[in-house]
Amino acid sequence: MRKFWGCEKNFDKMSGSHWLRFSYLPTKLTANLRLSPDTSNFISFRSYAKPAQKHSIPNYWDDMKDYSEVPFNENHLPIESYSYLTASNTVKLTNPPVCSRMLVRDFVHDSLYNPNYGYFSKQAPTNEIPFNSIKDEYSFMNYIGNLYIENETEPEAIAKEITRQVWHTPTELFQPWYGKAIGKYIASEYRKDDRGNKELAIYEIGGGNGTLMINILDYLRDNESDLYSKTFYNMVEISPQLASKQLQNVSKSTGGKGKHQNIKIINQSILDWNRSVPDSCFFIAMEVVDNLAHDLVRYDSFTKEPRQGIVLTNEVYDFSEAYEPLSDPLITKFLELRSQIGYKSPLATHTLASRIRNMLPFGTNLTKAEFLPTMFLKLFEQLNTHFPKHRLILSDFYKLPDSVDGINAPVVQTRFQGSMIACSTYLVQPGWFDIFFPTDFETMLKIYSLVCEEKGNVVTQNHFLKKWADLEKTRTISGENPILTFYSN
Repeated sequence: MRKFWGCEKNFDKMSGSHWLRFSYLPTKLTANLRLSPDTSNFISFRSYAKPAQKHSIPNYWDDMKDYSEVPFNENHLPIESYSYLTASNTVKLTNPPVCSRMLVRDFVHDSLYNPNYGYFSKQAPTNEIPFNSIKDEYSFMNYIGNLYIENETEPEAIAKEITRQVWHTPTELFQPWYGKAIGKYIASEYRKDDRGNKELAIYEIGGGNGTLMINILDYLRDNESDLYSKTFYNMVEISPQLASKQLQNVSKSTGGKGKHQNIKIINQSILDWNRSVPDSCFFIAMEVVDNLAHDLVRYDSFTKEPRQGIVLTNEVYDFSEAYEPLSDPLITKFLELRSQIGYKSPLATHTLASRIRNMLPFGTNLTKAEFLPTMFLKLFEQLNTHFPKHRLILSDFYKLPDSVDGINAPVVQTRFQGSMIACSTYLVQPGWFDIFFPTDFETMLKIYSLVCEEKGNVVTQNHFLKKWADLEKTRTISGENPILTFYSN
């Protein structure tokens, strides 16, 4: 279970507006969130390094009325001059864009995956843990804490003046046993039904250091030699730095039995994939979909019509959140598919409480935020188009503590000076923060069935590992087993 530090609340008594300020972060990480006064058609939220003077700026949507005064420096460029960018437009930038407006999913994707400044452009260390020598789960937690301290005090991290990101995923913490459980499952499913493919083809996305890939291949080599001889492993990795790291780790991790020769590492985003893979294959996405960018909508309090969220960035990296009428095709398609499976957002439903709120003076004109997994839908579409005979294996969080406000909202966090810092907004400096979302597996499985015309099953990680993992390898001296009790969410 991931745990995070909270944020300190402050109030701007002069204007009566509510701020959330992370005053214990360094200047580059400082963020403030302000709620602007509502009008009938518009609401905005702004993130600032410092409170600025109020200034009225013109609206840039033709069908919206001018909105109320919001803090804005008089010397800032007008919003009408901002460029409308997508994550594809920013991929070659060496610094985050300024004077821009982006859909929330593009802002989040750029923050995480930009190859020059994104969060996942940083390399993460890998370590194997001696479980059978650790006394109990409390000692295991202390062991992990010491790993963080060691990695954050490495000379390289200090020299670069960055916080090294340590991705505490099950794959990394419980290596090689977590990955070998996946390998055992794949071998069993392939033997039950090879679906006409005499080769065992495996595709993985978001492989990090390549740990899962190596552990799966080690299992097949050591326990399923006939399958291993016809296995081809394809790693699709969006990050150039991590693709290079994966190649290095494959070369180093031989286990005295020679390095794996049946690996191909493809430095590309799976969302940009355009080649057909007509044969049956296994497609692995472990701890990946939580970092797939989401869109954000709020619903009109009276009509319940959705409005899509936009992030505005001025020339000094002040972030604003604004809303416009729904027009994006991917958001529209997701909402339509969700409607087909009978799901209706609780925010889009007229309730007695919402009617009473609408009658009150100074009531909000938009509901609270709802985050939509639109890039998850895009992944389904890619699988259906380019991997028509795939067998999907994925694992991730179904709930998260300390998330920002909203339905299906993400956790936004970073490590700073040995502490995990959780934030109250996703409007933070790109590249410094991990932004990850919970997954509604039941709803997404129904959407997956619509898009890919495939059936699937959802089980807990505990249930899966009890069946497929070698649990003796991760049992502590006390008899406790962290691989079963950790990551229960």
